[in-house]
Amino acid sequence: MFAFCIEFHYHCLDDWTRVTEKGNGVLRALITGIAGFAGSHLAEYLLSETDWEIWGTIYHSEYNVGHLRDQLNLRRVDLRDPEPVQNLLREARPDRIYHLAGQPSVPASWQDPWQTFEINVRCQVNLLEAVVAAELAPRVLVVASDEEYGHITSDDLPLAEDTPLRPANPYAVSKVTQDMVGLQYCLNFDLFIVRVRPFNHIGPRQRSEFVAPAFAQQIAEIEAGLRPPVVRVGNLEAERDFTDVRDMVCAYYVALERGETGEVYNIGTGDAHSIRQLLDILLDHSVAQVSVEQDPARMRPSDVPVVVCDATKFRTQTGWAPHISFRESLLDVLNFWRQHVREGVTSNA
Repeated sequence: MFAFCIEFHYHCLDDWTRVTEKGNGVLRALITGIAGFAGSHLAEYLLSETDWEIWGTIYHSEYNVGHLRDQLNLRRVDLRDPEPVQNLLREARPDRIYHLAGQPSVPASWQDPWQTFEINVRCQVNLLEAVVAAELAPRVLVVASDEEYGHITSDDLPLAEDTPLRPANPYAVSKVTQDMVGLQYCLNFDLFIVRVRPFNHIGPRQRSEFVAPAFAQQIAEIEAGLRPPVVRVGNLEAERDFTDVRDMVCAYYVALERGETGEVYNIGTGDAHSIRQLLDILLDHSVAQVSVEQDPARMRPSDVPVVVCDATKFRTQTGWAPHISFRESLLDVLNFWRQHVREGVTSNA
């Protein structure tokens, strides 16, 4: 696989005071799924904004964090297996745990619901059991999802934390379970657990099965002459609340530092953008003449028309606010895929 790196900057808190040390040394943070989309950005954020020692679990490839390898303590662990998870916790003894590992795809959850439940729920249970067994007292972030709200109506908007949960796909059910398991361990074992429900987040390194990188990859390949000048799309009318991943990982950080144990927080911008608008912005930045065709295979079995986040509770509690605009985020996604395609062409030349 070819290698490349784009430099990203993380500025989302203007008045933040660094948390650098505990009583007897530097704090340790463990990021499960550190080589994933959000995990790799969180690793970069913590390295740039703290003096912490960063540990991370990898399951498949360390590709997204290869450029950080010398600054990280990486361990290849299958979180579905309790014993290696327990060994990891005894070795790392983290002060902060960001649990980002999981199966993140709604379409994939329809294809194999049980695998989604196993990965998302079992891994978290094993992690929390290991914390209890090792008698540790870290702050733990449980990452749920706005998909938990499921079937909503216009009367429900914007979505606050007390909106009823009506999960409408297997992935959403698995995230509701993670959410409630986090609360259960907080209540039963007095663990410091903060739960967050992030809304859609986009940015460089996201897998192409998601909408923004799916369009950006197609456009980049068209510009490189690798495919016909047609972008294939699904439902363009759906509206979603998109946050740049670099703002999102900052939110994860402040959630553990300023959030309250046992609480759940929505994270999003409070603005909705249609998929059509997303596509139009990408096409505006393209140097190619591109047509658009609908692809039935890209349509979801269940699709809520509009989703908007109410993050008032989180913003009030932490002071967090997004700083990267929707347009800037999409341009970064497109440039990421342009470089990805260029490097691919070069490596195959």
